Amino acid sequence: MLYGIAAATTALLFAALLTALLRAPALRLGVVDRRRQRPVPLLGGVAVVLATCLVVAAGSWMGVAPLGGGMGPLLAAGTAVAALGLVADLRRVKARFLLGGTAVAAACVVPYDETGVPAGLLAVAWIVLVAVGFKSLDHADGLAGTVGVVTAFGVGACAAAEVMDGLAAMLSVLAAALTGFLMHNWHPARIALGACGSLFVGFVLASAAVLTRAGHEVASSAGVLFALTAAACADLVLVALSRRLAGRPLLRGGPDHLAHRLRRIGLTPRGATVLLGAGAFCGVLVGVLGHVGWTGGTGPLWVAGVALAVVLGLLRVRVYGPRRPPVHPLRAPAPTASHTASVQVRG
Repeated sequence: MLYGIAAATTALLFAALLTALLRAPALRLGVVDRRRQRPVPLLGGVAVVLATCLVVAAGSWMGVAPLGGGMGPLLAAGTAVAALGLVADLRRVKARFLLGGTAVAAACVVPYDETGVPAGLLAVAWIVLVAVGFKSLDHADGLAGTVGVVTAFGVGACAAAEVMDGLAAMLSVLAAALTGFLMHNWHPARIALGACGSLFVGFVLASAAVLTRAGHEVASSAGVLFALTAAACADLVLVALSRRLAGRPLLRGGPDHLAHRLRRIGLTPRGATVLLGAGAFCGVLVGVLGHVGWTGGTGPLWVAGVALAVVLGLLRVRVYGPRRPPVHPLRAPAPTASHTASVQVRG
């Protein structure tokens, strides 16, 4: 108990300090997200990864929290995914390389001896989906961090119920590191997670959830896993459906995510983040209660129904405006008669 409090406090302070220190180098190097209203540095994820890994490694080195129960491979694979995301932040990387690298890392952490090969392959695909979903959530100030904190506590509660104390402690450290990062990421954000941090957070959370559900029945596990990550999954489904219906490429970015649409209907940036965080909390709560057996199998179905209703409702919000062709300076339209007359009058 004392170690958990000390580790979480250390991770929070270290992540907050390191995030502040990394902002200036990111601006100087041009590692920024230019899709927002103003350029936002993208090295906040490095702070979260370092704070989480160093605190967990220090606990293992001191012998107070050894890396058991698959935690070592999980942390190593998560670090590899974070490194791949950092490369994507520094330079353009094709999506298939990100997806392939994440899938290889996920294949190294799934416990096939408990899940079986078919279910294990499905778990690999789900881990990749959640990792990409958290990368998608990084489109709004404070959103990925808020959903990450809520999900980390939920998955940590599931791990504690399975007496996986080391995994629960690691997830509490991750939640604390994200909280320290959120001190700089809340609207207006001074730094963002980037692909490095968002892929790391999504990968670690999804992999940890798979480890806690290993050995349980497949159908019930699918429901619990979905409820724990309903916000990220809903955002991915919304974006995929929206771009498909609009005839746009799936990998072409746009203001078509959950928070973008909520802002279109009148919510403030902070209001959209709080609302989506509250929705994520409700899904996580259902997932935790389903994991410990306090609710029936209908709980995740209610979460899926609500998520589907939100997706279908927000699909009606128009986000793609007509694109205006650029006007060449040497091919500007000829002045109209009224414009010529006004010029003569002024002369």
